Amino acid sequence: MAYLLLNVDDMILSASSQELLQHIVRTLQSAFAVKDMRPVSYFLGIDVQRNCEGFLLSQSSYALDVLDRAGMSNCKPVAMPAKTSSKASSSDGVPLSKTDVSWYRSMAGALQYLTLTRSDIAYAVQQACLHMHAPTVAHSALLKRIPRYIKGTSSLGL
Repeated sequence: MAYLLLNVDDMILSASSQELLQHIVRTLQSAFAVKDMRPVSYFLGIDVQRNCEGFLLSQSSYALDVLDRAGMSNCKPVAMPAKTSSKASSSDGVPLSKTDVSWYRSMAGALQYLTLTRSDIAYAVQQACLHMHAPTVAHSALLKRIPRYIKGTSSLGL
């Protein structure tokens, strides 16, 4: 079983045994001001849950915040984060207004951070990010599909 600790410098340490972990902490304490904060449960928006097989890392709280920021807390879930049909081109659709472009970029960035524990959305987010320089209404529809997928899968993680 691995053990996790959090120190005052916002660093997570993991080791295969408690003895090894304590040795690492003592070594660090001899050179740096390190405070042992015991097992971590939440770090940089990532929930850490222990189970018999190791750890589950998820951003379920963050995912729900993203849905709220997108104004999509009550949206209808979809089964896939991206359509399986052809990719969107840069010339698809009418350009977004300045306000909508700002929203698009903000959401794309928030979704990029969510890919830390949600590799299942990485391709869809990458496709949305390709159009951040000049997003259109069609690109916005593709981006909005990702939070709809997250709505039904917010508890997933690594």
